[in-house]
Amino acid sequence: MSDAATKALLVLPHLRIQNANAISSPMTWGFPAMSAFIGFMHALERRLPESLKLQFNAIGVICHDFETQTQQGYVRTFHLTRNPVDKKGETAAIVEEGRMHLEVTLVLAVEGKSIHDADTAQTVMEIVAGMRIAGGSVMPALSGQRRYQPALEVLGDDANDRQERFRQLKRRWLPGFALVLRDDLLQEHHQERRQAQQDSTLLDSWLDLSRLNWECHQTATEDENGKQKTEVEWQVRKKPGWLVPLPVGYGALTEVSEPGEVASARDETTPFRFVESLYSIGQWISPHHLNSPQGLLWYVDNDLGQGLYRLNNDYQTRTERA
Repeated sequence: MSDAATKALLVLPHLRIQNANAISSPMTWGFPAMSAFIGFMHALERRLPESLKLQFNAIGVICHDFETQTQQGYVRTFHLTRNPVDKKGETAAIVEEGRMHLEVTLVLAVEGKSIHDADTAQTVMEIVAGMRIAGGSVMPALSGQRRYQPALEVLGDDANDRQERFRQLKRRWLPGFALVLRDDLLQEHHQERRQAQQDSTLLDSWLDLSRLNWECHQTATEDENGKQKTEVEWQVRKKPGWLVPLPVGYGALTEVSEPGEVASARDETTPFRFVESLYSIGQWISPHHLNSPQGLLWYVDNDLGQGLYRLNNDYQTRTERA
């Protein structure tokens, strides 16, 4: 996305979401997938009345607070609901559902004739209040404070003016952490591992970068009598920031089937394709490190020829330019 492509930013600040989905993919948990927020953006655009001429192109997320519904024991487990008994009076099977409470600010890149209307932001906020975000319910907003009021910021065409407006917005998002994409760190880490271990795969590098790695550090010292000894200290390997594994979309496993060809498909009017999750590395950063709106925003970046249905974010590209 180019800087000039973003005409305005719709800010929905400090949304409190209850019981959002904390399981983002078969291999990751702890925060909803970005595809959930992209899905919310598309659903919101479809719910807009005809009087609102708006188009949503991308979305960014700043997390201010979270509370996973888990219990810490020998292993961490989710708090599960007790479902009613089945028709035979027996205990129904429990399907594990990971849930969490969130407080997030959503930033949407918008364009259209209604971006200059004074009441647009409040009208959209009223629609959002009746929707679900990442499977969670939107709680009533706290009124009476400016930080909880939605805003529609038109960025304009002047580069200096756009930069100043974005700088003011970043201050409102503190304290908090924005989620950005770091494909570059994954590729760099993979190249380093390949130099030490030729048969290392990209999956190995992803897992190594995602986990906490304890390393042994040995230091040669002398005691009071001048005798050599070795001190051993175990330390967690340092990472270049707060890195997290995250799903970024789906990759095709089969060719596209015509509507109705696959039995038990949810929608018999839409073409069907079997896919699997795509994974990458994300980073939580403070909003004041962002240089432009494009560094925050996530957008759909499909490659149908390669069978890729994925999301993208231009944080690293914008950082290099800065």
